[in-house]
Amino acid sequence: MPHELPPRPLPHYFFASITRASDLWSRPFEVLPLDRARWNNGDFVVGRVTGKRNRLYVCETRSGRMASVVRGDLLVGALGQRAATLEGVGDWRAIGPDLEMDSLTAAGLFGKATSVSPSLPDLMRLEYRGHVTRNGRALSMRHFIRHRAPVSFEMPVILLIGTSMSAGKTTAGQVIIRALKYRGRTVVGAKLTGAARYQDILSFRDAGADHVIDFVEAGLPSTVCSEQEFRAALDNLLGHIQATGAEFLVAEAGASPLEPYNGSVAMEVLRPHVRFAVLCASDPYAALGVQTAYGRHLRADLVSGPAANTRAAIELVKKLTGLPALNLLDRHSYPALTDMLEAALEGAPGRETVRRAQ
Repeated sequence: MPHELPPRPLPHYFFASITRASDLWSRPFEVLPLDRARWNNGDFVVGRVTGKRNRLYVCETRSGRMASVVRGDLLVGALGQRAATLEGVGDWRAIGPDLEMDSLTAAGLFGKATSVSPSLPDLMRLEYRGHVTRNGRALSMRHFIRHRAPVSFEMPVILLIGTSMSAGKTTAGQVIIRALKYRGRTVVGAKLTGAARYQDILSFRDAGADHVIDFVEAGLPSTVCSEQEFRAALDNLLGHIQATGAEFLVAEAGASPLEPYNGSVAMEVLRPHVRFAVLCASDPYAALGVQTAYGRHLRADLVSGPAANTRAAIELVKKLTGLPALNLLDRHSYPALTDMLEAALEGAPGRETVRRAQ
C-alpha cells in the first residue's frame, strides 16, 4: 500500500481584538490573495510578521489579553486608517506593490504607516498573505454587524472628550462609572470614536459597567471614515445601547473633537442627551485651546486629566477657562465629583452642559 502522509496541520493564527465581533476562530475560512481593486476598508486580512522585533511586536487578542509575536507568526486583522497625533498615522490605501503592511495598533488595525512619532520604535511589520474568505467571498467587519430596528435614543449621557489621545478620558470614565455603580445605577460604557483597541471598554467593564460596546461592533476598524459611514454605525450603536435598558451612558469620544475621527459628529448626535461633560486635557493651555476652537459647540462641566494633576494646574485651568478642574486620581476629589454628578443627573434647573451653536 502507498505510504500516506499525515494530515497537514492547520496554520496557527493570532486573532487580533479587531476580529472580536466575528466568528473567524470558530468556523473555517480560506486565505486568498485578492487584487488591490477589490480591497476595502474593514476587510479581514492575514499578515505574516516580519521585521526586527521590538516592544511593539505584540497582539491584543480577541479576549483583550496581550500576546507577544515573532517573525513568521500569522495575524488576522482588518484594513483601516489611523490618524493619532501622538503616535502614528497610516492608511491601508498606502500599502504599496510590495504588499508590506504595518500594525497601526496592537488591536490588528492594518495599513501602511505614513508618519510615526520619533519616540516610538518601528511599528510591527507584516507581509500581506491574503484576505479571509469563505466560498470565494472576502469577509469584512461589516458582515458581522448585529442589525436591529431603529429606536429612539433617550438615555442620559455623561460625555468624555479630550484635547488629544492619552488625555485621561478612559481613566475619568472608570471613576465616573464607579461613582454611578456605588449608587446602584445601571450603566453602559461605550467608546464611540477612535482606533480599535479593546482595552478601553474592558476597563469600563472592570470598573463595573453593566454593558460595554464600541464602534468595532458596528463594523468600523476606526472612525477615520466618511461622515455618512460613521453616522450609520453610530445609529446602530445607539440602538443597541438603548435596548440595554440601562439608566446612563458613559460615552468616550476618542482623540479630540477636532481630529478626523468624527468626534464632532458624535457630539452633535449626543448633544440633546448630554447631562454632564468632562473635558480631559493634557495641560491647562490645551483645555483653553479646545474651548477656544470649539467653544461655540461645547461647554464642559469639568476639566480632568493631566491638566488637573496639581493645585497649580487646577488654578491655571480656572484662570484660563473659567471651568472647575479635579484630579480624579486623587480620592479626596471624589466627594466633589459625586456632588457635581448628582446635581447634573438629577436635572438641576438651568443646566445645559453642551449647547447648540448660537
